[in-house]
Parts: sequence; C-alpha cells; structure tokens
Amino acid sequence: MKSCAAFFAALLCAPLLAAAPQPTLSPPPVDPQIASLVNAISADRLRESDTKLVGFFTRNDFSETSSTATRGVFGARDWIRSEFEHIAGTTAGRMSVTLDTYLQPKTAKTPRAVTESSIIATLRGDEPGPLYIMSSHYDDCNGDCTNGTRVAPGADDNGSGTSAVLEAARVMAPHHFRGTIVFAVFDGEELGLWGSQHYANALKAAGTQVAANLNNDIIGNTQGGGGAREPGVIRVFSEALPAGTALDRVNLVGSENDSPSRELARYVGEVVPQYVPDFSVREIWRADRFLRGGDQESFQADGYPAIRFVESNENFTHQHQDVRLQNGVQYGDLPVFMDWDYLKRATQANVAALASLASAPLPPANAQLITHKLGYDSTLRWQPSPGAASYEIVWRATDAPQWQFAKNFGNVTEATVPVSKDDYILGVRAIGAQGHRSVVSYPTPVRE
Repeated sequence: MKSCAAFFAALLCAPLLAAAPQPTLSPPPVDPQIASLVNAISADRLRESDTKLVGFFTRNDFSETSSTATRGVFGARDWIRSEFEHIAGTTAGRMSVTLDTYLQPKTAKTPRAVTESSIIATLRGDEPGPLYIMSSHYDDCNGDCTNGTRVAPGADDNGSGTSAVLEAARVMAPHHFRGTIVFAVFDGEELGLWGSQHYANALKAAGTQVAANLNNDIIGNTQGGGGAREPGVIRVFSEALPAGTALDRVNLVGSENDSPSRELARYVGEVVPQYVPDFSVREIWRADRFLRGGDQESFQADGYPAIRFVESNENFTHQHQDVRLQNGVQYGDLPVFMDWDYLKRATQANVAALASLASAPLPPANAQLITHKLGYDSTLRWQPSPGAASYEIVWRATDAPQWQFAKNFGNVTEATVPVSKDDYILGVRAIGAQGHRSVVSYPTPVRE
C-alpha cells in the first residue's frame, strides 16, 4: 500500500508535459523588384491624373451624347484610353488596350438607354494562366446620378481609384510578370455596376479564369465626416460566402470565413505591410458597406475572388453631392479634400499585392483534408502548381482571424501536421523559387 501511494503521489506532483511549440507564421520575403515598383509610385502624378479627370466637368453616364474632347464622360474615357496607349508603348507589344462598349437598356430608375464604355488594358504575362485584375470606375455623379448636365467633379469617387489604376500601369507595364495583369477602368458603376458586370459576365462566358480582382473605389481622403483620421490604414472588404454555397456543408466544416475572396483579403493583409511602411490593411468581413456597392461584387457574383479597397474613414458630404456651400459646410467631391500622400500609399498597397500575386505560383488546386479516420493530426493533399518549388501548410485556431502557424514541407503533394483537424482551420499554399507565396487554398474535407 505504501509503495502504491508513493507512486500516485509522484504522478500527481510530476510537472505536466508542455505541448510542442508550433512553428509561427513568418512574413513574406521582400522582392527587391516589387519594392522598386512600389517606391516608383508618385503622388504628383496621381494628383495630375485626378485633376485632369475633375477637369472634364462631369463624368456622369448621361453626358455621353454631349461629350467632347475636354468635357463629359467620353471625353474622360478617351483621355484614359490615350494614357493607357502611351503606357502600352513601353511594353514591346505585351500590352493591348481595348474598349468594352455596349448599349445599356433603359431601367426603371433611368430615363433612357445609355452607351457604356469601359477601358481594358491587358499586360500579357510570361506564362499562360488566369488574370489578375486591378480595377476602378471612372464615371461619377452629383446629387442626381442620371443628370449629365450639372457639374460632378468626382475627385475621390472615383477619380482616386482611376488615377491609382493608371499610375500602377505606368510603373508595372515595363516589367515582366509570370501572370497576366489587367488594368480595368469601368463605366456605369454609379447606376448599377453595369460596366463591370458586362466585362465579368463576358469573362465567365468565355471560361476565362480570374485569380484576383483588386477593386479601388474612394481611396483618396483621410478626413472622415465624423472627425476620425487614419492616414496609415486602408479598408479591404471581402465577402464571406459566394453565391450558391451549400450552407449545410459550411456549417459542418466551419468554412464560413474562408471564401476565395476572404483568402485574397488575408493575402493582401500579409503583403502590404512588407512593402508600405506604417501602412496596414483593416479587413472588413463584408462584401461592401451598407447601402453602397462596388465593382468587386460583379466578379464575386460570377464566382471570382474579389475585394474592395476603400479609405479608412469616408466623408459623405463629399460623395454624390451637388457642389455648394450650405450652412457653412462645403459639399461636393472636390480635389481640395484629397490627401495625395494617402492616395500614394493606397496605390502602393495595390502594386505590392498585384505584383506579388502575378509573380507567385497559382494556389494548389483540388486541396483536400483527409478525414477517413479519427486522429490527433491532420493530413492535406493537393495537386502540384506550375512553378512551385515547395508547399506550406498553414493553420489557425477556429476563432483566429489570420493564419497563425506554418510549416514548409518541400516539393510534395501530401503532408501531415501534428495538430487536430477538429480544433484548427488549415490550408495550403505554393511557394515559388524566389519565395513568392500563392494565396492559400482552403481544403475540401474528403472521407476515403
């Protein structure tokens, strides 16, 4: 009895074994070429582009029939196209510039049919594969989005996004990337996302793969209407569940926070701070703001990963307003309210993310989480990605917003990590020879 009691006493007093430390996630490596592209973004050029766009008096859709070389929505369109064509001249034929033009029928909210015309500049990649799209819209409106006669400056909404797309094209076009990049400036956003819907639907009908849409809309002001100012933060909106998602399956496996758009947002949140000092991404887990929308939703509706960049604090007295001074308050979307240094950082964030995406291997296809038996570890399997040198399994607690842990397994297509699939969310990504990471692929549970 004495020896038995001593045994149990020793067992109770023995220190508990500590869990093995998990390999924490490291930030992505900095690519010197991408860093040089980011540093080449110019606040002065962004201001010049935005000021030029404001100078067209209005870019309202319904100014199309009265547009001239210096006024109206199609005057602005022709200038944007000429800028892209000048940029294309630096690419030895790798960039093409086209118009996506069609007649939008009259709707219950519009007075007549109207011609829509988006500008699409495509920078061909060195390898075949999906498109990486940076987008904005160039149409605008004042207090009446169907009135093409009144002044509508549109400096922030959305001269800021259009200027960012042009500036990104200027610095990126002379360089080569693995993937094909599209710089798109859509028409008809203000009246129903018309231009982006037309373009995204055409891509889907043609079976074109889109790996990412980075949409930029209202990214140039830092002084919010409520008084808040955060010059070091940009918001990124991403949807949770794509259309047609089987909710019973989502509830079973806990994938409500791992849509392709949400994984794209996490990717951007990792990359941007590595290239833009003192600038961070605030991930907003919604498709867009309440009572508002953006062109990224057109891509999401067609099953493509898409996110929206928008300034950290908006001022609604400068959006969709007639230019006027009322009760001591200046209304209207005027250049005086722009923060050009902030617009520069927002554009740099896009270039860092876009160049990283277009330089990395594709995400592993057909990723699977093997669930055929009970156990204390997790096995993932995937198909090889062209250009991948190795693969990394990442994981996080089910209530953690960002990936927390990672382990590189080399150039394999199946690996096991010593963590419970019941307690963690897992994914896998491809790593290129130069260290570029793909977006994480969320695995489908399979029971063999």
